[in-house]
Amino acid sequence: MKILKTTFVFTLLLTFGIASAQTFSAFTTRVESAPESLRTTIVDSFLAAQPRLPFFDNDTTVVWLYNGLVSSVNIPGDANNWTLNAYSMSRLSTTNLWYHTHRFESDARLDYKFVTNGSNWILDPRNPYQVSGGFGPNSEMRMPTYQPPPEIGYSATIPHGTFFDTTFFSTELGNSRTVRVYLPPTYNTSSDSFPVVLAHDGLEYISLARMNNVLDNLIASERIQPCIVVFVPPVNRTNEYAGNQMSSFSAFLVNTVMATVDQRFRTRRDPTYRATLGASNGGNISLWLGLHYPQVFGNVVAQSSNVQTAISNGFRDTPRLPLKLYLDLGTYDIPALIPLVRNFVPILQERGYPYYYIEFHEGHSWGNWRAHLDIALEYLFPGPALSAPPATTIPTRYDVAQVFPNPGNASFTVKFHLPSPQSVSIVIFDTTARLVGSVAVGNLSTGDHIIPFDGASFASGSYYCWVRSRSGDSVTRFVVLK
Repeated sequence: MKILKTTFVFTLLLTFGIASAQTFSAFTTRVESAPESLRTTIVDSFLAAQPRLPFFDNDTTVVWLYNGLVSSVNIPGDANNWTLNAYSMSRLSTTNLWYHTHRFESDARLDYKFVTNGSNWILDPRNPYQVSGGFGPNSEMRMPTYQPPPEIGYSATIPHGTFFDTTFFSTELGNSRTVRVYLPPTYNTSSDSFPVVLAHDGLEYISLARMNNVLDNLIASERIQPCIVVFVPPVNRTNEYAGNQMSSFSAFLVNTVMATVDQRFRTRRDPTYRATLGASNGGNISLWLGLHYPQVFGNVVAQSSNVQTAISNGFRDTPRLPLKLYLDLGTYDIPALIPLVRNFVPILQERGYPYYYIEFHEGHSWGNWRAHLDIALEYLFPGPALSAPPATTIPTRYDVAQVFPNPGNASFTVKFHLPSPQSVSIVIFDTTARLVGSVAVGNLSTGDHIIPFDGASFASGSYYCWVRSRSGDSVTRFVVLK
């Protein structure tokens, strides 16, 4: 009898378990149609077959699962602006398995947590992927075609920069703070002077965004010029970045911090070799510094940025400043910020600013910002490797781009094929590795794409069009004839 019973249970598991379920919906149907005494066993079999959770039905459907004796489970996160009672899970029949199904873009990456019984915030116990945030770690939902950023990882096989800490007192603000300065690996082995980046929320850009690893990796691969980076922490963050201390804080940065850095280190003083960088309100103060101190900072990086009316009006109503800007945004960002950024970009375009703007299927988080530091830094301070990458770096899964007409005069289009939905950027370099143009593209679907770009300002000669994505790069040479 024991053998017969075991065989009977095994047969039911094959019949009602994941082995025969093509979708999660089919699995739930089978569980609900099984004898009640076997439902928990079938669920346990299903969970044991999953190496990690969440479960993905396909490239665009995620199924969050929680197995436990609770009265309710919700999933607040980037996708719903961290609303406590959002994304209510449903209990599967008479089991303790709770689930919620949702559709996202196949390359989306979002922070989330579970809330059980209406108040207990926990990480997803079966999800190994976590990301640090300003309020502690969150679980990380990586859709199937999302490509993790390798440049944030520490590499033991490359040279590393060094840190120097200096305490600054601000007479304007009446307070002190410790500023951390990153010197590139080549600083002590050369007599060169270096570009300077000033990073707001500086300590978080190190601890949460791992910017020192990003710098080390990009410098080692010659994708950016070696840079000095000044990591400045806030003292009164809201007031300094977006409140009544913005002017005093800016004066402190320019007159005290940057002046001291220039005295102590070999810096390039030309504003075209200086950038100010920040996220959220840190992006707001970066834009403010570019607007009011273009003679100090010729480059601005603003990630998921607040854009105050005084800033957008300033860029709209004043003559074009000698600035170059990089902006990015998460499509699941803070709802109030999304229109601020999207309405600011046309102002830059109308005023003729050189800028690079791209959106990602991510939220308002350090996991988003750290993954795209490489794009910002490569845009502002491209290194020798960006002049003409060897053909061997072009993956076979990413079709080679084509530029039409070739040769051409002013109006061009680039054609390429994507094997899956993903974020795409296009940059144009001349043969001396000088960046001469960029095209704001953003997220594109699977298939063929034709993107126009303007070459009216290009002089006669050869150029490289570089189509970039997480799955690979495609570079093609084209000729401009005037």
